[in-house]
This record gives sequence, C-alpha cells and structure tokens, in this order.
Amino acid sequence: MIVRDMNEMKGTDRAVSDAQWTSYRMLLADDKMGFSFHITVLEAGSEHTFHYKNHFESVYCMKGKGSITDHATGETHEIKPGVMYGLNLHDKHTLRAEEELHMACCFNPPVTGKEVHLPDGSYAAAEDLEDAG
Repeated sequence: MIVRDMNEMKGTDRAVSDAQWTSYRMLLADDKMGFSFHITVLEAGSEHTFHYKNHFESVYCMKGKGSITDHATGETHEIKPGVMYGLNLHDKHTLRAEEELHMACCFNPPVTGKEVHLPDGSYAAAEDLEDAG
C-alpha cells in the first residue's frame, strides 16, 4: 500500500513548480500503478497551453474557477468544482485560471517526475527521457 501526504511533499522533488503552477506528484511511474497521479494548483490569473502528444490525461477540478479551450475545435468549456475533462485525443488546449484552481490529474503512461514541458507544451515520451538520462 502506498500512502503519501501532499503536505509533506512541499520542498521535495515531488513538488514541481513552473510558470504559475505547482504539481504535487503523488504517484509516479516507479510506483508501478500504470498511471501517475498529481494534485496541481494553478495560480489565479494564469494561462497555460499544453499539448500532451505522448500522454493521455484526465483532470478533475476540486476547487476554483476557469476555462479550457480545445485548439482543434475552438470550443471553450467552463472549469469549476465537479468538472472533469479527458484529453483522449492528445488534445492541444489552453487552460485559464480565473481563480486559483486545484486539480486532480492522472497521466497514462505515467510520468517519471523528471519531465519538463517542451516548447510545444508536451512532455517527452518516456523512452526519450531514458535515452537522455
């Protein structure tokens, strides 16, 4: 059984921050669960464009208010507590936080914790990280 306290992750390598967000990496690839699980907090007033070409992601909003725009369709959807979105087509999207957003996120394949966002908003494929490491 794996038990982790997000509050104990602050200041560790499991609390990854970049460009007005912090992601607490609760489960990573080395936990061997088949997915990774994160709690991500996005600062109010921030805007982020991501394109996870090598991962599927599902996200559930626990707190805050914002919106997500699908670049392929131009559709914008409200984000608020209780709303989930799944990036089942590796959808390029822009997420806007009107208020501080607290999001629960799952990635498949799981991230290792060493990923950084590439200029196009994606994470490198796991095999590319292994080759670089």
